[in-house]
Amino acid sequence: MPLEAGLLEILACPACHAPLSDRTAAETPELICTGEGCGLAYPVRDGIPVLLVDEARRPA
Repeated sequence: MPLEAGLLEILACPACHAPLSDRTAAETPELICTGEGCGLAYPVRDGIPVLLVDEARRPA
């Protein structure tokens, strides 16, 4: 289930404060940081973004 557009507009990466890109249509829903050099992927669990750096997946 995709996140609401209004919510996505106000969310930012807690590590670098860049906007997040919604990837909730994928098998593993997540929000990807669009910041150059950051790229952390934050999980979305039960429709709720988990914006904790410790929970984020590092870029490949």
